[in-house]
Amino acid sequence: MIKNIAVLTSGGDAPGMNAAIRAVVRSGISNGWTVYGVRHGYRGLINGQIESMGTRDVGGILQQGGTILGSARCPEFTTVDGRKLAIRNLNQRGIDALVVIGGNGSQTGAYELYKMGFPVVGVASTIDHYLVGSEITIGVDTALNIALEAIDRLKVTASSHQRAFIVEVMGRKCGYLALMAGIAGGAEAITLPEHKTDPEEIAESLRLSYEHGKNHALIVAAEGAELNARTLTEFFVAHRDRLGFSVRSTILGHVQRGGNPNASDRILASKLGAGAVESIAKEQFGVLIGLNKSKVTATPYEEIVGKTKELDEELFELAEKLD
Repeated sequence: MIKNIAVLTSGGDAPGMNAAIRAVVRSGISNGWTVYGVRHGYRGLINGQIESMGTRDVGGILQQGGTILGSARCPEFTTVDGRKLAIRNLNQRGIDALVVIGGNGSQTGAYELYKMGFPVVGVASTIDHYLVGSEITIGVDTALNIALEAIDRLKVTASSHQRAFIVEVMGRKCGYLALMAGIAGGAEAITLPEHKTDPEEIAESLRLSYEHGKNHALIVAAEGAELNARTLTEFFVAHRDRLGFSVRSTILGHVQRGGNPNASDRILASKLGAGAVESIAKEQFGVLIGLNKSKVTATPYEEIVGKTKELDEELFELAEKLD
């Protein structure tokens, strides 16, 4: 019988994590449970940084970016002894189940706890969008819109100075954010980890755009692509005489993580957080709570851990048609 649950956030922060924490805490309390928050992810679990949380503790956080619980790297958690200590701390406080809000690495850690016998439920949250088990993850939509706003602003100054801009977006080895930002931002070229791109083709595209009278050009590069901002800039510097445009690069980096969640991410996070509590109430553990076909679903960890989401090839083909 469930009486006490805990929630932690792990890995890179994502806009909407606080909304998910809020949903877990308030849904758990509405079930008559005591809810605990774990500070600083798995490191806090090992160090025993576990505190009870009430409805007022999560008041006013719905619209905040980041995570009020914090997150941190914890090499010790990758060891069996580290995970045993984490479970011991949970058991000492009488905690019956744990909710882990995070991406691939975080859910892999949660799966290891589950295999050691502790009840765990995951919530899909990462701006990288490479986590299997949810069609969309918490933070993706906000991160995409932040990237698009930056692209729109850069195109203004690019037009003023007849420049080409390389904009690098986050996503690790997943090109989803770059692809979507490139399509929505009207990029002349997009580089992705999933597709090899010839820099000569990009250079030719820029040259033709310049000759056709365009007063700016845009290239969106994924950080994990072979042709990222650094490598593209180096190539274009060596071939500047044939481009027409002068080239500048901007790396958005962690700016994409830091925004306040938009309406879509607040609603998604609220649904998934409440869904995690519902899964615990059903004693359905070892699953990732995500959104599929507009419904909150629970996918067993066995089906998601060690896998990454494939890029939609139709979107890539669309980008090629529109560049």
